[in-house]
Amino acid sequence: MKNERIYLDDIAYIDTYIADETENYTRRAILIIPGGAYYNVVSGREGESVAFEFLAHGFNAFVLNYAVNRAKTFPAQLIEASCAIKHIKDNYEKYGIDPEEIYAVGFSAGGHLAASLATMWDKKEIYDAIDMPYGYNKPKGVILIYPVISAVSEYSSMFSIKNLLGTDEPTCEQLKAVSIELNVKETAVPLFIVHSASDTTVPVENSFLIAEAYSKLKIPFEMHIYPTGAHGFSLGNDITSKGRTDLLQREKWIDKAVSWIKDYISEK
Repeated sequence: MKNERIYLDDIAYIDTYIADETENYTRRAILIIPGGAYYNVVSGREGESVAFEFLAHGFNAFVLNYAVNRAKTFPAQLIEASCAIKHIKDNYEKYGIDPEEIYAVGFSAGGHLAASLATMWDKKEIYDAIDMPYGYNKPKGVILIYPVISAVSEYSSMFSIKNLLGTDEPTCEQLKAVSIELNVKETAVPLFIVHSASDTTVPVENSFLIAEAYSKLKIPFEMHIYPTGAHGFSLGNDITSKGRTDLLQREKWIDKAVSWIKDYISEK
């Protein structure tokens, strides 16, 4: 495996996880966006461990470390994620990936960033900041794991939202701008959504809200709701649960997500 750290700006970087056999096999790419409430980045459980799983499923993986703790405010993180997609696509031969098969997965606040990439990839501020063709940063599909979605409902995770906006007193306009369910358009990319009904940190209604918005516009999505499981279960296995039984899941969502990509989204 080839592992390298690539800085995208003064803060953001990606860690690469590239299989050794890429000279003989073109892989799909996955941009992994860990959570951390836009306060920090949980790059262990929701980063490297996830990268290894996707490697085993035939992807080359890239873990994004983005601006947190109010170092930069929205849409800076969306620009950073777009920079990551651009870097991966620009270097597709080096990384042994198909440039038309780039996906993203995000967890919790990282799910909010991934959902922003899915629904707001065409935001003007991105193209003002990055010299690239229109749609160059658009992923093929996006996977959301217990995502933060709404900033305007009773189910909002306001600690994350305030960190993203860099203020304890955001305006209504600011909240609407980062509330994903209010920004879904026909140009949004397909979603695969996973959440736990018993999540008390980011309520499952967040996933319902974006699913409803997608359904109204007839944009493809697949959603799986587990009956139990604490927030932050990541892969839901022994490695990422670290002894906590409430972070275990009997089903492996990653298997279902990969099947969704191969059966419904991918053109390979």
